[in-house]
Amino acid sequence: MLNLASLNPAQREAVTTIEGPVLILAGAGTGKTRVITFRIAHMIEKGIEPGNILAVTFTNKAAREMQERVLKMIPKPKRAANGEKPERPTISTFHSLCVRILRQHIEKLGYKRNFVIYSESEQLGAVKKILSHISNKSEKMDPGAILSHLSRFKNTGNRSGAALRDPVGAGMAARIQPRYESALRACNAVDFDDLILLTLRLFDEHPDALDACRRKYRYVMVDEYQDTNAAQFKLVHQLTSGHKNLCVVGDDDQSIYGWRGAEIANLLEMERHFPKVKVVKLEQNYRSTTTILSAANAVIKNNLRRRGKQLWSQKGQGKRILLCSYSDDEAEARSIVERIEFARLSEQTPWKDQAILFRTNQQSRALESALRKGSVRYHLIGGQSYFDRREIKDVLAYLKTFINPDDDISILRIANVPARGLSDVTMERLIEASHQRHCSVFGAMKRSDVLDSFAAQARQSIVDFAQLIEDNRALINSGQGMSLQAWAEKLLNQVGYMDDLRKSEKNPDVADARMRNLKELLSGLDSANNYSPKPSERLDEFLEDLTLDSDRADDKETTGDAVTLITMHSCKGLEFPHVFIVGLEDGLLPHTRSKEEGTMDEERRLFYVSITRAMQTLSISHCATRKKYGQAVTCHPSPFLRELPGELVESDDEKSKTPVTVNAGKNLFAAMRAVVGE
Repeated sequence: MLNLASLNPAQREAVTTIEGPVLILAGAGTGKTRVITFRIAHMIEKGIEPGNILAVTFTNKAAREMQERVLKMIPKPKRAANGEKPERPTISTFHSLCVRILRQHIEKLGYKRNFVIYSESEQLGAVKKILSHISNKSEKMDPGAILSHLSRFKNTGNRSGAALRDPVGAGMAARIQPRYESALRACNAVDFDDLILLTLRLFDEHPDALDACRRKYRYVMVDEYQDTNAAQFKLVHQLTSGHKNLCVVGDDDQSIYGWRGAEIANLLEMERHFPKVKVVKLEQNYRSTTTILSAANAVIKNNLRRRGKQLWSQKGQGKRILLCSYSDDEAEARSIVERIEFARLSEQTPWKDQAILFRTNQQSRALESALRKGSVRYHLIGGQSYFDRREIKDVLAYLKTFINPDDDISILRIANVPARGLSDVTMERLIEASHQRHCSVFGAMKRSDVLDSFAAQARQSIVDFAQLIEDNRALINSGQGMSLQAWAEKLLNQVGYMDDLRKSEKNPDVADARMRNLKELLSGLDSANNYSPKPSERLDEFLEDLTLDSDRADDKETTGDAVTLITMHSCKGLEFPHVFIVGLEDGLLPHTRSKEEGTMDEERRLFYVSITRAMQTLSISHCATRKKYGQAVTCHPSPFLRELPGELVESDDEKSKTPVTVNAGKNLFAAMRAVVGE
C-alpha cells in the first residue's frame, strides 16, 4: 500500500489525478521524479494494467532511475497462466519508444524489420562519402556541422536560421539531404532523428498502427515537457488525442534549450490542445534556503510570458548571496579556489560539495589553471577541458619538443602538423629505426644511416623538421630577455599552423574560438613565477606549472571528492550545497547573441536555473576585464544582477568588514586543528 501521506498536498493532488489531461508545473527542487514514480505506482494500485502505462523522458539515465524506483514501489507481478511474462509499465526515452513501435510496424513503410540504427560515427561516414563525390577538393567542409544542420532540418523544417549563422554549411546540408536519406535507405538504416519522424509517418499513412498504439498506451506521462520539439509534441499529441489521458510534467522557467529546437509554447499553450487540462503547481522546494529561492523568484518574474509560480522552502532563511567583483578573470579564479580551500580547512567542507558554474566553455581556462595550481581535484562536466582541446595540445607539444626533443610523444604529435611531407609511413619507419638503434625519434632523424634509407623528398622533409627544432632550441637558450609570447606567435605563423587551423574549420565562429584559445595560452608564456632572463628556463617552468597535478585535475571520471566545473546548460537537474556562478557580465549572461536573436527571456531562465542549483550558499561574481584573444577586454556587470533584491545580497567588501565573533574564531581554529591533525 502506497503511503500517500508522505507527499505534500500539491504532490498528492498530482499523483491522484489520473483521468484526463494534467499539467504538473514542477518548480526547481520540488520532487518531480518522486511525483512521477508515485503516480505510476498509484495507477497500478488502482487497477490500471501496467502495460497500458507509458512514461517518456529525455535521457536513458532518467528512464532507468524511474524504472528502478517504480519496481521497488509496486508488488512483484506474477506470470500469467499461459506462462507469459507479466507486462511492466513502459518507461523510456522518446527514441526508445519509437524503436519499439517501428520494430513492429516499419515493414509498412518499406523497410525490413531488422533495420539498423546508425551511430553518429556511421552518420558522419555517410556524409563524408557523399561530400567526397560532390564537393571540390579545395572546399573544406565540416561533416559534423553538416550533420547538425541535417538534424535541425528534420526536426524543425527550419532552414532560415541555420542559413543565417552558417550559409555555406546549411546550403551544403540542403544539397546533400536527398542523397543522405537515400544512402541510409539503401542500407536499411535509420538515424536517431528518423526514429521519431518515421513513427509520425507511420501514424499518418497507417491509421491502424496508430490505433494499436493508442489502445496499448492508455495513460501517457511526459517528463521535461518544456524541452519537447515540434516532432516530439506531434508524437505525444497523436498518441493521446483520443483518450486524452496525458500528464505532462515540466517547468517553463527552466526552458533553456530553445537553441536546439525545444519549443516552450508546447507547455505554455497546453490549453489550446487540451482545453480541460487540470494544472497542479508544485511550489514547495526541498533543496534551497529561502534566501536563494527569493532571489530566483525575483529574477524570473521579469519574464512576462510564463506561468506564475512562487517557490518556497522550510529550510530556513540561510546566508545572504555573496556578490563579488574582481579586476579580471584570473583574480576571480584565484579567489574562488582560495575560498574553496578555506571552506575545506575551516569548515571541513569537502570538494564534492562545491560547484563552479559558467556560461561558456572558454571561461574554464582560468578556473582550471587556478584549481591545478591550488592542487584542488576537479572534474569538468558539459564541456571539453581547456587543456584537452586539439589546438592547445598541439601547441604544448611544440613547446615541449623545443625543451626536450627526445620527447617522442610530443614530436610525433607535431611532426606533420601542419602537413610538411612527414607522412604516417615516414614516421612509422623513423619509429622503427629509433627502436633498432635504442634512441629517440629525434635521434634517429639526426643519423645519416637512417636518412640515407629514405627517398630524396622524404629525406629533405626530415632534415628541415629537425633543423626547425634545433634553430628554435638555440633561440630560446640564447635569446636573453626575449618575449616568449612574441616568439611563439611568430613561430606558429611561420610554420603555417595558424592558417592551417583556420582552414580546418569551415564555421568561422569555431575557428575564432580556436584562435582565441591559442592566444590566451600564449599570453601566459611570459607570466611564469621565475623571471629568469633565459627564455628556456621560463618556458620550462610554464610547462611544469601546467603539468603539476594534471593527473588528478583532468580525471573526468572522478566520482570521489572533487569540485564540479560545469556549464550552466549542463547543470539542470543537479544540486550542490555550495555554488559559485562566475562571469555574470553583459555579453556572457545575457549572451551577446540573445539581444540580436530576441532570446533574452531564455538567458534569464538560464540564470534562474543556475541560482536554483544552490542548496546552502550561493556566490555570484563578475570582472572588470576578461581576456579575449589574449587581450584584456573591459566588461560590465550583467543587467540581471540589478534584478536581485538588495536585502538578499551582500558584497565581498561588506562581508570582509564584518567582525568575527569569539566563538566563531574558536570554532574556526578548532576545525583547522582537526583537519591538520588528520
